[in-house]
Amino acid sequence: MTAPSAPSPAGWRPMAAGDAPAVVALADRVHPTFHEDAAVFVDRQRLFPAGSLVLPGPAGTLAAYAVAYPVRRFAPPPLDTVLGALPPDADALYIHDVALAPEWRGRGLAEPAIRRLLAAAAPLGAATLVSVYGTWPFWARFGFRRVDDPALAPKLASYGADAVFMLRETTEGG
Repeated sequence: MTAPSAPSPAGWRPMAAGDAPAVVALADRVHPTFHEDAAVFVDRQRLFPAGSLVLPGPAGTLAAYAVAYPVRRFAPPPLDTVLGALPPDADALYIHDVALAPEWRGRGLAEPAIRRLLAAAAPLGAATLVSVYGTWPFWARFGFRRVDDPALAPKLASYGADAVFMLRETTEGG
């Protein structure tokens, strides 16, 4: 029996509404304590298609997904919330999630999606995210810096005790 072939970093494609069940299944594997309904992913894909990507895996599975959309810079939305509309005064691209199945991590597969999202952030002036599970050093490699502001604590509460708000100005990190 041969092992399934690895996904290609060049294989990222736009997310379709029909991808939502597979995205939720992967999200539940990667984030078992942060469940989000399929409606959240359909909402994000509808509102900002350029920020909704998937990486097909072997045998019709998803190896990864990425979701980002315009927001006000220091206003990360609560988890599992349907937005319905984007803020007209958005000044940052919020990277909601870049998630890889555990078996495909460490192969450089996320970088092409992150680069696409950062390019989408350029017209807005910044990209932001909430790092969980101690992943902030990973994001620092892409030019993100920690923002330690007590005023953000209520906004980070739904993300867990280890949540770290991060910011990348478009002039930072290339």
